[in-house]
Amino acid sequence: MKKKGFVMMVMALIGSTTLFAQSPAATASGKVGGASISIAYSSPSVRGRKIWGELVPYGKAWRAGANAATTFTTDKDITVEGKSLKAGKYSFFAVPGEKEWELIFNSEIPGWGIKKGGDANFDPAKNALTVKVKSAKSASMNEALKYVVTEKGFALQWENLEVPVSIK
Repeated sequence: MKKKGFVMMVMALIGSTTLFAQSPAATASGKVGGASISIAYSSPSVRGRKIWGELVPYGKAWRAGANAATTFTTDKDITVEGKSLKAGKYSFFAVPGEKEWELIFNSEIPGWGIKKGGDANFDPAKNALTVKVKSAKSASMNEALKYVVTEKGFALQWENLEVPVSIK
């Protein structure tokens, strides 16, 4: 009987470890003009699921990653899609659409990315910047969510979609 209990405990431990390892923490960073940009996020995987419009619903604010809220940091004032954003650290949320996305840079950094009930965890009164961008079909399948920072800005890439964001 003791052996069965020990085996059950080990199986539960392995299961919980696997669960937490599914969305590892990641960081994308680079230079855009003279500004150092960093995006910290947790990277969920597709794992056979339909992402856009199902796992991540259209028209609803999403934490732009998994687990804790995604953060966006810039050490210099920049323009994002032609609009000013002061140097600082922001929580980053997205409202996906089939063709157009709304991106939200919020001055408050919540401890977690979602509230009970699945709503994004941010106060809209603290939005520092909201911009709209067009999504595009990705050149390749991305099993895990990733952000890339280039000299022209950054992009969110996951499943069969890419969301490029222009920064100057």
